[in-house]
Amino acid sequence: MDLAHEQYEALEKSILAANPAADAERIRAAFEYADHHHGSQLRKSGEPYIIHPIAVAEIVNELELDQDSIIAALLHDCIEDTDSTHDDIARLFSPQIADLVEGVTKLTRMQYTSREDEQMENLRKMFMAMAKDVRVILIKLCDRLHNMRTLQYQSDKKQKEKALETMEVYAPIAHRLGMQKLKWELEDLALEYLDPVGYHDVKEELANITTIHAGFVENMQTHIEQRLSEEGVNCRVYGRLKHIYSIYRKMYTQSKTLNEIFDLYAFRVIVEDIPACYNVLGCVHDMFKPVLGRFKDYIGTPKPNGYQSLHTTVVGREGIPFEVQIRTWQMHQTAEYGVAAHWKYKEGMANQKLGTEREFEWVRKLLESQQDADPDEFVRTLRVDMFSDEVFVFTPNGDVKSLPAGATPIDFAYSIHSAVGNSMTGARVNGRIVTFETPLKNGDIVEIVTSKSARGPSRDWMKICKSNEARNKIRQWFKKERREENIATGRSMFESELKHLGLTLGAITASADLLDTLLKRVRFGSLDELYAAIGYGGLSAQKAAGRMREEMTRLGRLERQRAEHEAIQAAVSSGETVYPSSAKGTAPAPRHSVNGIIVEGLDNCMVKFSKCCTPVPGDPVVGFITKGYGVSIHRKDCPNADPARRKPEEAGRWVKVAWAQTGESTFRTSLEISAKDRDGLALDVAMALSAQKAKLNTLAARSQPDGYAIINLELFVQDQRELTGVINKLSQIPGVFLVRRAGG
Repeated sequence: MDLAHEQYEALEKSILAANPAADAERIRAAFEYADHHHGSQLRKSGEPYIIHPIAVAEIVNELELDQDSIIAALLHDCIEDTDSTHDDIARLFSPQIADLVEGVTKLTRMQYTSREDEQMENLRKMFMAMAKDVRVILIKLCDRLHNMRTLQYQSDKKQKEKALETMEVYAPIAHRLGMQKLKWELEDLALEYLDPVGYHDVKEELANITTIHAGFVENMQTHIEQRLSEEGVNCRVYGRLKHIYSIYRKMYTQSKTLNEIFDLYAFRVIVEDIPACYNVLGCVHDMFKPVLGRFKDYIGTPKPNGYQSLHTTVVGREGIPFEVQIRTWQMHQTAEYGVAAHWKYKEGMANQKLGTEREFEWVRKLLESQQDADPDEFVRTLRVDMFSDEVFVFTPNGDVKSLPAGATPIDFAYSIHSAVGNSMTGARVNGRIVTFETPLKNGDIVEIVTSKSARGPSRDWMKICKSNEARNKIRQWFKKERREENIATGRSMFESELKHLGLTLGAITASADLLDTLLKRVRFGSLDELYAAIGYGGLSAQKAAGRMREEMTRLGRLERQRAEHEAIQAAVSSGETVYPSSAKGTAPAPRHSVNGIIVEGLDNCMVKFSKCCTPVPGDPVVGFITKGYGVSIHRKDCPNADPARRKPEEAGRWVKVAWAQTGESTFRTSLEISAKDRDGLALDVAMALSAQKAKLNTLAARSQPDGYAIINLELFVQDQRELTGVINKLSQIPGVFLVRRAGG
């Protein structure tokens, strides 16, 4: 008998031992189907591939899941790694089993522009399947656990990637499902590859302490059992060391030594009912000195994942602090195996509304709020929503709300309802008025003050709140209510970020095909959609601009620009007149000045006036040698020319420039007018420009939701003195409260 069949025989015995009524023939048929389709495939360890599905099925069986879950575990890689299809499995086994296998399967047949996009779509697909049938995620967790147990056979790069994904995604999912035992093993296995030095340091220190405190756990366990037996309490007591990652996390995040951690040792006391839990708590506090502030009642206030226990930290006669967790047998099963502990299939209930239970409401909320999220935000949300410490606060009616640690009244308001958060004008905590930034503490009673005339949330709230639920609801409000404002704000932020990267909007919109390709890279259908997303906070301008730059690099656009720049630099050095490709065929520039500008050290070069600040004669100016388009002229007070923001590696590209002595040319510049919106405002602006004999190029006016208007002008003037006269005239128009130059 070969290795695979030996391991399967052992699996079958353990399945029948746990469930004598299991259909052994049907399970064996699944094994033989998977064995046949995986055929000669090998794992990195050199073992037959079928060894992995057998091991996953064994972990599924240890969780005491149903027979369909075991069969799906045996088949879980068939669709992804063989020629087997969903229809094949549905026909031979059942549609439910085929759906489970499909839910665990990665989207390997699709093309993605980045690893982050692929990871997000695979996770989103898995969560959608999980919302229908939570067994999908249980099988996936078992699959990941076995992969982590055998990670030593992968390359260093793969080890780091898998370990990081496990720590950021799968361990938090196990935590959110209440599966602490599985979560602890995933964390320890991931840590060993993410920080092998730190992992082994903690492991060695724990081994040393265990040697020093030899017999402590056994003696303390016996001591507690004897006292509780005298009190007539029927119980079981278990003692153990905390797992490595939990200790590592406290040591490195709180800068503590191992001796400063109070709960290296933990004892569990498991009793018959809830009254016995509180009885045991009294006995423990009578036996040992409790540590103040270290008592938590998760029976009266369960964690969102269903966890219940009494926690207290005490100091023994040896001076060693330790934690005692007191719970019932049912609570113990829930703490160890989470959702799998009260799995509905074991109760013989049909799979009619699976995933609609309250325990899985967070899955649907996550999917709803992240439908248009970018990959990094999606994964970050997973980590925050599922792995943050919690604070429990109360409504005035006594309802408990669980929020992330550090949560504020804003988080509380949005946890009640979007309408409450959007109309919030104030908050009271324990009867006292507090600011929106006030962190909430366990046991606080929070009351939200609302008003029908409230103007909605502030953008600053997204920086204050801690929960992703609140942040997403605020974004949705801005997305729906302030689209025009979002587009204007987003466009300004995006264009500014492009300039920092050496790009322009013109370069991005050079052709419709290029623009479509770039928009697909950021997952939007138009520039307005992109601007709106940046404006309401759905995507950062830095990320959008960075991804477009990456795509342009991939397409070779930036490479050609760099080549043109190098050609110009070489020509400048040799004294020749050279123009970029876009300017070929135009007349040569004057010998000593171009467009009224003299560039120090460069005699013949292209000159352009930057659109960010539109300088005119009389303005102090500075030049920047661009990549491919000669020297760009900026006003010295332009933010993009601020010495504090200049990159050190570009120091040699900033050059001195001066205005030539000529009054014959006109120069294009831009102004922005802010005014109270009213009828005839644009006409008054046009008449004021006519009175100043200013040559107008474009005028664009738009009303704002708050009753104000923004007017953008582009005009031609000869110098700064003429421009100052125009600004003064415009400032005298009734209702105008600000006239400013672009880039000022």
